[in-house]
Amino acid sequence: MGTYCKFNAPDCYGAKELEVLLEISYLLSNREIDLDEVIRILADHLSAERIIVTIVNRETSTIVIEGSYGIDGQERKNAVYQLGKGIIGKVIDSGETVLIKKIAESEEFLNLTHAPTHINGRDVSFICTPVRYKDEIIGTLSFHKVYEGVVSYDYDIRLLKIVGSMIGRTMRRRQEYAEEMELLRAENISLRGELTNRILPEKIKGNSSKMNEVFRLIESVAVTDATVLIRGESGVGKELIADAIHFNSPRKTKPFIKVNCAALPESLIESELFGHEKGAFTGASNTRIGRFEAANGGTIFLDEFGDIPASTQVKLLRVLQEREIERIGSTKPIRVDVRILCATNRNLEELMASGGFREDLYYRINVFPVYIPALRERINDIPILTDFFIDKFNKRHGKHIKRITSSAIDTLMVYHWPGNIRELENCIERACILSSDNVIRTNNLPASLQTAAGTETMQSGTLDIILGKMEKQIIVDALIATKGNSTKAAEQLGITERMMGIRIKKYDIEPKRFKV
Repeated sequence: MGTYCKFNAPDCYGAKELEVLLEISYLLSNREIDLDEVIRILADHLSAERIIVTIVNRETSTIVIEGSYGIDGQERKNAVYQLGKGIIGKVIDSGETVLIKKIAESEEFLNLTHAPTHINGRDVSFICTPVRYKDEIIGTLSFHKVYEGVVSYDYDIRLLKIVGSMIGRTMRRRQEYAEEMELLRAENISLRGELTNRILPEKIKGNSSKMNEVFRLIESVAVTDATVLIRGESGVGKELIADAIHFNSPRKTKPFIKVNCAALPESLIESELFGHEKGAFTGASNTRIGRFEAANGGTIFLDEFGDIPASTQVKLLRVLQEREIERIGSTKPIRVDVRILCATNRNLEELMASGGFREDLYYRINVFPVYIPALRERINDIPILTDFFIDKFNKRHGKHIKRITSSAIDTLMVYHWPGNIRELENCIERACILSSDNVIRTNNLPASLQTAAGTETMQSGTLDIILGKMEKQIIVDALIATKGNSTKAAEQLGITERMMGIRIKKYDIEPKRFKV
């Protein structure tokens, strides 16, 4: 070390050191950083027997091994250091580099990794330096090396300090990632506990804020006997919500009767709902119980409730008020214990204004309204729904679709979906059938999805409104890609964290719901 070294000569220490630093710098600049590979390169250059990188656990105030060379996995896992104890603990406390030329003679060297104190009859040295991030000591970098009787370890210590400063930022990122993952695991356990009693039907899929609000409403009302009015456009899955309410209620083991009011002729709807006596009208050859009697003790679901004729609305009002029905042709009231769920895609307020729906009936059924958002209002749920439908049609049609391309997903997410989830389901079924290579591509999708103008699904509103919708979707996409990390999302979009925060607040976005 003390001899003259001509730069670029074959044995030039400076040139070799520069190559090592360049290689380490390159590895640290990659997105996926292999810290153990960085340590291996350093160990080769220093002829080290072992290298240890430790980090302070900010939750427990213990010091654990983050990366190593020359140590087996079990030793690495078992070695936990304490602040102020041993060489590593004191280096973190003091911030000073420590050199021990012969560890066999040191009382402070704890040797938790069971390192050999002699190799081939020669002593082993130990050098430990602090690793800093900004002004904080976050860990240590140390190595074991056979003692050569050299006068100075200055070159090795200098290189160790340089590399320590280089990996400081990497270690802090790994530390923050580990802490974030631990927090997510704790939140996941907590959420699982909260969801233990929430058994939603498998067909309900969604992770958007609007659907989570629907789930909360279902959870609140399911355990009661309250009448529920489920509202939403055709194809949003109102029947599935009714299923969720019934099967999470105390009546879940009792009858669950579904009636599509729009599918019943006006002349037969009363007979279907309330039943009839023998001879009550032409063709009534036998007494028949109605749907309300069949649902006694359980739940009745009246779909397309807004299409019930006015004459039947009066009788339904009595059922809601008195919990009594009368069969057609009978004057004897029959008490029924039935929970009523209603669903409609009609604007009941407009129907009331035009005289097509009774106001008193409206207030009787509107005890607990649940609004189901249209698919265009929950675009972020499309990937989840798509995967569900692919799995469904793989089983139904004996297909083996493995994935859908990102360009196809993009096409699905910019479409307006006037037919909602039912239209998406039909679209995915068609794509599964057409796929010839087990991958759904853009050309497998219906032509109507390719252009917004051709399908009359162009965005409406002023330019500011349209641009705002696009900006919100771009921000949401970035948060999905970065798993809810707003800092990384801001970097990806080329804006500051402050600008990202302003937009998240403006569009009422919750970044943490994308942490999956």
